Amino acid sequence: MNPALDTLMLAFAAGEKGLAVPARALFLGAQPHPELLGWPQVTGWQALKPLAEAWETAGFPRTDDPPEGSWPLVLVLPGKSCDETLAWFSLARDRLEPGGRIVAALPNTSGAGRFEQEFAKATGNVTSLQKHKCRAFHAMDDGCWNETVFDEWRALGGLREIQGTHFLTQAGIFSCDHIDPGSRLLAEHLPANLRGTVADLGAGWGYLADSVLRRCPKIERLDLFEADSRALTCARRNLAGHAREITFNWHDVTTGLPNTYDAIVMNPPFHTGQATAVDLGRAFLQTAAASLRRGGKLFLVANRQLPYEAVLDASGLAWRKTAEDPTYKLLFAHKR
Repeated sequence: MNPALDTLMLAFAAGEKGLAVPARALFLGAQPHPELLGWPQVTGWQALKPLAEAWETAGFPRTDDPPEGSWPLVLVLPGKSCDETLAWFSLARDRLEPGGRIVAALPNTSGAGRFEQEFAKATGNVTSLQKHKCRAFHAMDDGCWNETVFDEWRALGGLREIQGTHFLTQAGIFSCDHIDPGSRLLAEHLPANLRGTVADLGAGWGYLADSVLRRCPKIERLDLFEADSRALTCARRNLAGHAREITFNWHDVTTGLPNTYDAIVMNPPFHTGQATAVDLGRAFLQTAAASLRRGGKLFLVANRQLPYEAVLDASGLAWRKTAEDPTYKLLFAHKR
């Protein structure tokens, strides 16, 4: 269970200080929790495909986009990005009924104390609790909130252009303020003779896909697979100028792919010090190996310390290291 989610739910614990459960609630960054099963109605929005499916599997109503309308309670469980968190506070404000309440929770390691102080700048008095090395805090709209602060935060959630490029991104998605150097290294070394059907796994906002299409004129179709719906929306915009067939799939790559491919490119997700993310990268490689046609080619960039070569060996792929720098390595493979 997510410790921040557990702490969020403590705000509604039974007792004198526990908040009352309203008839309706909206949950931004929704994740299922056993306590929510007793609520009359809670609608969830979650941009990450695996978490969205978990929410829906638990039996809760879900919306693909933050819905229009207003609720007496808005729950907020944001990611790690500063701009994303503040933008979600404004998003919650926009969906709140007059007199309603916003309740948010974050881990202490993600700056929960600092975000509580920011939230207090806009709302005035804030009530908070700490548990599980996390902090939950909430405030009721008393008609005196500082709307100027919410306006500033609202601007942080819009589309932004990466300086010196035509690419649009959004706060909270991977590499939202720069071109990822690993993806750039891979793009610079891709062969120009890729053809047929190609997939980009963990496609993000479309930088690698754009590079592939510009570099390889004989590609007939490019399928993007990305777990973050916000990144996929940006990719649609960023690739709109290409004439070839492109599909955009909101998809958890670890569950497998629906098709097979002549080539696959990818920069698998990885975060330093998180073993589960390393396992996620391994799962990406296993999916890629299973989804290549015989003779199909895999083009992969990864942090140098990751032992992905063993996964390629175990998957029956012949591979070679084609380039590296102090941080990244390129592994090119083909299916025998």
